[in-house]
Order: sequence, then structure tokens, then C-alpha cells
Amino acid sequence: MSYVTPQITYDVIVIGSGPGGRRAAMQSAKLGKSVLVVEKNRRVGGVCLHTGTIPSKTLRETVLNLTGWRERGFYGRSYRVKKDIRAYDLLARQHKTLDHEVDVLEHQFQRNSVRTVCGTARFLDTSRIEVETEMGEVDIYRAERFVIAVGTVPFRPSYVPFNGVTVLDTDDIIQIDHIPRSMAIIGAGVIGIEYASIFSALDVQVTLIEPRATILDFVDSEIVAEFMHELRDRGVALRLNSTVEQISVAGTRPIISISGGRTVHADMLLFAAGRVGATKDLNLEAIGLSVDHRGRIAVEPETYQTAVPHIYAVGDVIGFPSLASTSMEQGRIAACHAFDVPGPSGPPQSFPYGVYSVPEISTIGMSEKEVAERGIPYECGIARFRETSRGQIMGLQSGMMKLIFSIKTGRLLGCHIVGEGATELIHIGQAVLNLKGTIDFFLDNTFNYPTLAEAYKVAALDAWNRMAAPRASSPSPQDCFRNPKEKQSGSPKAPAVCPC
Repeated sequence: MSYVTPQITYDVIVIGSGPGGRRAAMQSAKLGKSVLVVEKNRRVGGVCLHTGTIPSKTLRETVLNLTGWRERGFYGRSYRVKKDIRAYDLLARQHKTLDHEVDVLEHQFQRNSVRTVCGTARFLDTSRIEVETEMGEVDIYRAERFVIAVGTVPFRPSYVPFNGVTVLDTDDIIQIDHIPRSMAIIGAGVIGIEYASIFSALDVQVTLIEPRATILDFVDSEIVAEFMHELRDRGVALRLNSTVEQISVAGTRPIISISGGRTVHADMLLFAAGRVGATKDLNLEAIGLSVDHRGRIAVEPETYQTAVPHIYAVGDVIGFPSLASTSMEQGRIAACHAFDVPGPSGPPQSFPYGVYSVPEISTIGMSEKEVAERGIPYECGIARFRETSRGQIMGLQSGMMKLIFSIKTGRLLGCHIVGEGATELIHIGQAVLNLKGTIDFFLDNTFNYPTLAEAYKVAALDAWNRMAAPRASSPSPQDCFRNPKEKQSGSPKAPAVCPC
């Protein structure tokens, strides 16, 4: 190994180029600082771009397009756009999308004078790291500040006989060489749920195994119940409250023994029970930092500083909420704080979650259970997508929106959606919730027609009808059905859009 000592000291070195690291680097560069980004892989982008968010969401979109999933409401469950779908078909769009995203990121770094180097970073002390390249060359770099944004890797317990072909982790699954007839998935977290529903849309027989009695505990229970009904209706077998006791492979087929004496046979097994921080190679002991049992680094929640003040950590490596969107904000906040620049006063209090399953789930604010536990008098409004004109045009048979309002103030407390376009629709609810808007916003404003966004007005009217003491300023939905000639001059105005 050869050592080359650089002649300069960077203002900041960012380890990892995923969403958090990318935003930290760009924010620092915008402040006129010298920035070096160290990426372990050959191309920038991190887990999000190469094995996580972008590949899985691209796979989802490819499956929905090739199967004709969105048109089956009209043409039946046997409808297909492409009859014989192969693994190559699934990967072609993924590669094209990845190449485009890498090009955009590399151009952003180049345009803002952010230097990148590929290799494995390792701390020597609190001001130096060494970076080993694939060729075995080792360079030493200095910096006044560091941002650790290394992300995560799949959790791979010893009792799972991974082989990369029929027994896979969540990184392997995006490079499969064939589509199985049946698949078992261990772990009903966000990743497991997404892949279970995606492969189910390909008509793969899916069995989902989860040791807990429930799934997606952070989502409103009514939304989860609707989603689970969707999965069961498509033939997905849910094995909840089921602990994996043994995994073996007969020939190439995995066999999973679960509690209760049951056995699950499948052509392919995906182990999706968690991820761990990619901190093993960082030599954090050299700088006095430690990690928890999942390889995560503890930070100050407002600044993202570690126990070493000039070293920050952002993104999935610090744990919850482990979203690309929040990781970006964490990187920006860390960079601003590192250089004592006025910026956001900590992370946002309310941000949307998106589960890119089939159908999508998105949520922001409090669930009905949380509102009830806080003792807030509330009412809920429900809108089903099939009740909207746009839903009928699209042939939607399922999908719903749930809005939760305070009875006392009318404020929106939570917005929860399952169905087509949920991750896009949620941002209307996000804006109203974060701006402390009330039910009047939905009642008094006009939405494009026909759109799925109309569901906001339908759900708000449903909640208004259920409220025990509606405020005088609110319109009366009954006015919608009156003959205009029968209206009295003092009667409340009718809603802008008829609730019928």
C-alpha cells in the first residue's frame, strides 16, 4: 500500500454520498467551503440511488406498467400489457434511471466544486481519515469538520443461508435473474411490505412472515386494515405472530419453519427484517465514538452533532426516521450548524411518510389512536376514491383518505391515505396541517375537477356532518340539495362542490 499525504485541509469531509451526505456537501459548497465527498462505491449516490429508494421505486413503476395493473379495474384481473415478463424487463428501466440520477449528481458536484473520491474511509484521529481505493492505494485527508452519512446495509443473521440466488437480502433483490412463481418474505416492515405488494402485482404467490401481531404500527390502524384487506384479496398469505425457527434449502428451494408447527415452501426467500448502520469500517474507536447494537450513531437531535462536536452524522446511520426526504434536511441542518450559519431550528416536527407499496400509503400528523390518547375531542372524515369522478375514470375499486379534525378548533390533526397517488396527494394535507389550517380550508376552497384531490373535500364534508357542534361559519351540506328558489336570504351558503 502506498500513502500520499494531500497538501490541503478541507473545510469539511463528507463520508457517503446518499441523500444526507449529498445535501450536506452541497450546502457546505454553497457557503463557499471546500468539500470532499468520500464514496465507498464506484459511483456516487449511496444506498438510496444504487440499492434502496430509487431502484425499488423504479421496480414498482415498471411492474405496474408492464402488468397493466392500473387498468385492471376496467379490463379485469387477467389483463396484461406484456404477457411474458422477464427479470431483464424489470431491470432495463432501473439501469436507465440510475444512470440519469448519477449523471445529475456528478454534474451538481462538479458545478459546485465538490471533489469526490471513491474508496473506503477510516478515521485515524479526529482530524484525519485514510481512504483505501479498490487498487489498494491509501491516501490521507484532513478536515476541520466531518459529516458521517454512510447509510445502512442489510441485516444478515447467521441462521439465514444467503446464496444470492434463491435466498436474498434487500440489496440482492434488485438484481434477480429470474421471477419466481412463489416468494416468502421475512419481515413486514416498510421494505418487506413494499416488495410483497410489488411481487404480488406480478402474480407471484407471496407469503409474508412477521413475528409481531401487527404491521406498520406508525400508520393509522384503519388505513392498515384497508391495506391488509387489499393484500389478502390478491392472495398474499399473511403469517403474523409467526417466529422463524429454522431456514433450510432443499435443492434450490428455501423451506421456512415457523412457530405453530407450520412450514412455508417457496421458490425464493427475501429476508427483509431490518438494516444496520454501515459503520464497521470507519474505525470510530479512534475518535471516541461508539454505536448501538444496530450500528447506529447517537447524535444531538437539533444539530446532528455526535459526541465529538465537529463530527456530525446524518441519514439512516442515526436511525429513525430513516427517510431519504428527512435525511436531506438533516444534511442541510448539519452543514449550517457546522459553519455557524443561520438555518433551520432543528428538524421539521411534522413530515410525511411514504410507503411505496401497491397500493401506496402515505401519512402525516397524528393517528386516531394518538389523538384519542391525548384526550383531544375529534372527528374523522372518510373519502373513498371510487366515490370520486376521477376514481371512476381511472377504474379504481379501492383507496381511501382519512382526515382527523379537532372538534374544538376545527384544526386538521392528521391526514392518512391508502391508494393510487397517496404519496403525491399527502402534500396538500401536509401544507394545511403545518400551517395550522382548519376544516374550513377544505370546505371553502375549490379543487380541480375531476381529480383524486377532491377526496379532501369529500372527507372534510363527511367529518363536518359528524361533528356534534359545527361552527356557525361552516356551510351546511344540506344546502347543496335545496332548490335555489327555496333558499332564504339568511341561510348559510352551499358548499362550492356538491358532496353528493
